[in-house]
Amino acid sequence: MWTKGWRDRIWSILDSHWDIIVIGGGITGAGILREAARVGLRALLIEAHDFASGTSSRSSKLVHGGFRYLRNGQLTLTYESVHEREYLLKDGKGLVNKLGFLMPSYNTDKIPIWLMGLGLAVYSVLALRWDHRRYNSTEFRKLCPLLNTDGLHGGYRFFDAQADDARLVLRVIQEAVVDGGVALNYASVSGLLRDDHNNVSGVIITDKAPAGDGRSMEIKSSVVINATGAWADEIRAHINQPRRLRKLRGSHLILPYHRLPLTRAISIFNPQDGRPVFAFPWEGIIIVGTTDVDHQATMNSDISITQAEVEYLLQAIQITFPGQELSIDDIQATFSGVRPVVDTRKTDPSKESREHIIWNEYGLVTVTGGKLTTFRLMALQALKVALSCIPDCPKIHSKQSILNALPVSEVKQTDLPLPLRLRLLGRYGENIAAMVSAAQTNELTLIDHSTALWAELRWAARSEGVVHLDDLLLRRVRLGLLLPHGGINKLEKIRSIVQEELDWDDARWEKECTEYVTLWHRYHQFNNQVI
Repeated sequence: MWTKGWRDRIWSILDSHWDIIVIGGGITGAGILREAARVGLRALLIEAHDFASGTSSRSSKLVHGGFRYLRNGQLTLTYESVHEREYLLKDGKGLVNKLGFLMPSYNTDKIPIWLMGLGLAVYSVLALRWDHRRYNSTEFRKLCPLLNTDGLHGGYRFFDAQADDARLVLRVIQEAVVDGGVALNYASVSGLLRDDHNNVSGVIITDKAPAGDGRSMEIKSSVVINATGAWADEIRAHINQPRRLRKLRGSHLILPYHRLPLTRAISIFNPQDGRPVFAFPWEGIIIVGTTDVDHQATMNSDISITQAEVEYLLQAIQITFPGQELSIDDIQATFSGVRPVVDTRKTDPSKESREHIIWNEYGLVTVTGGKLTTFRLMALQALKVALSCIPDCPKIHSKQSILNALPVSEVKQTDLPLPLRLRLLGRYGENIAAMVSAAQTNELTLIDHSTALWAELRWAARSEGVVHLDDLLLRRVRLGLLLPHGGINKLEKIRSIVQEELDWDDARWEKECTEYVTLWHRYHQFNNQVI
């Protein structure tokens, strides 16, 4: 799809009029490009860094209705989310998977078990699926033997879902490209064009890829959609609009599975402030999250956890799983993302609404807020607003599948185990046969104890728009999170697979390795002396 020379080919066609330009290559921008291309619009997506390099690769990996939002009275958001979750589970098999949750109730919790049950009943009714159940303390211990039993009343089991967020973004973009959309990473917006009526009529972009030599171009369009999420105010500043967003950081710990061997997600209330904290299995590791604090630092695509956040999350799981004797030394990696919410100046950041919002300011349509789960709704609503600027605009079909049907027959004849086939189908969709065929000897094997194959590295380097090594290891194949030390001790093996595919000489490879190691240590390794 994005084979050698693809960036130059795209730059050669940019100097023409587009129906829609989407700024932002996260899940919302991907969804907009998908829906625009589906109806035949000339649609271009541009991303300043890598696809999904911002919040959309740093989410909690959960596709959920937001049970906790019921406490804030956000019924509409919860209703929309649980229904979109069901669509994603249906269309995204292998990529979006059902996840069982356990919610224990202790005598120290601020929310009594009966109120917890009432909330889950409302949650189930909104989803039109009654799948929660209450257990007494004895039954609950059997569901999770590692759990602290002091003061345990029992609890509830219910279901949500999880996903590989970055791979979801990539698959949506790839399906949009197949339908005629165009997507370009490492193309930064340096300005907005205005027409005679002072309305936004295009963008000025600069190539940030190493081989791009900083080339720049003005690109005209009927409408520009700002889908940059937490960076939306920075784009709005080009038309002198005041800041309206509050940036909230959510940080996570990654633990090795053997240190906390969970088969289901555990959702508890943090003893410090009563906020929900969860721990759950994902791709062979355990994720613990999340925090919800104001992010005051400069907004880069990469941000890091703080000492206070580590202590906040670690304390919660130490109390919940005392027999595991978890410590800072058990933290394999960390990751943090920034959520954009409309700033209503609430004292508690968690009380701010997570609902998305759309503004049309001088022809710049901004969509921000919301959740990973509701990206399709956000895309459709933003596109409907934008289409008012396009003459003879087509009708948007809101009932179509989120993702294309899986080509199951393509890998039926392989020797791969069924769960692995389904995982690959979910991630690669219509490219699955080509990905498997590209594998060389022993590359259809797992990378250590991760869930990823060596063949995935080759395919990503060959066909998935990799510009830097961190694109490959943090977003295409998630080794930076799944392997100890971010996979740094595997770089020579990785080099033997991908260097030729990427067409990098030795000097470029060494430079990329140095930058990746620096980035991983700065933003994903918890170092008590550095933070």
